[in-house]
Amino acid sequence: MTQSLTLRVQNLSISIAGTDVVHDVSFEVAAGERVGIIGGSGSGKTLTALAIAGLLPDEATATGSVQIGQPDGTTTELLSLSERELAKLRGDQIGMVFQEPKTALSPFQTLGTQMTDALALHYRLSRSERQAAAVRLATQVSLKDPARMVNAYPHEVSGGQRQRAAIAAAISASPGLLLADEPTTALDVSVQRGVLDLFNTIVDRGDCSLLCISHDIAAIQLVSDRILVFDAGRVVESGSTLEILERPAHAITRALIAAAGGAPA
Repeated sequence: MTQSLTLRVQNLSISIAGTDVVHDVSFEVAAGERVGIIGGSGSGKTLTALAIAGLLPDEATATGSVQIGQPDGTTTELLSLSERELAKLRGDQIGMVFQEPKTALSPFQTLGTQMTDALALHYRLSRSERQAAAVRLATQVSLKDPARMVNAYPHEVSGGQRQRAAIAAAISASPGLLLADEPTTALDVSVQRGVLDLFNTIVDRGDCSLLCISHDIAAIQLVSDRILVFDAGRVVESGSTLEILERPAHAITRALIAAAGGAPA
């Protein structure tokens, strides 16, 4: 059974075409912990996630250290891995949910095929085994009528259903760390809570850690034990979710809370 992984980011700096955009960022995600990153547009939060996943654009350069830790205490330095090695880790140990499921999912493949891509990459599955895995994953992420959903194409379902399918794809190979970048931005408010509750359910099973990124503190507070606040490529404030909401110390944090209509319930 997969177990939660730890994540340690130390002195991470990122430059794009010679311009520094992320500056000396350090933080940790403990095994089974839920950590949120908030910040406005251009604050460096998404670039940090892309560096962790090894998906920075070609013109970007990352220095510092990004390590994932196994339950036995061994660690892997991600910044030193080749693309081939990173590709093996993605899906297998690190799952990713992107901002816009409509563009993250291919319009030419069924949801079931895309849900099981990572499984097919890491394991040899027959067609019937892959179909059964897709139905199981669709059920796990609470897609209604899973047997029908796995044969549907992205344009045939709602935004919330697409996002649940994207989450199913991210967790299909039972990764120990889940990265979610603005996972509710494209969704109706009525659908957002269900997606966030799904993240909590996945982590609460005890086999996954979560790093969730958003500009929306109202969303982040629902899936976070701790919060990091980014501004201009730096961590300007961090603390427990309750501390950040009740006693924000930085002007950016206060502005994000105000933008959400005050501290969320």
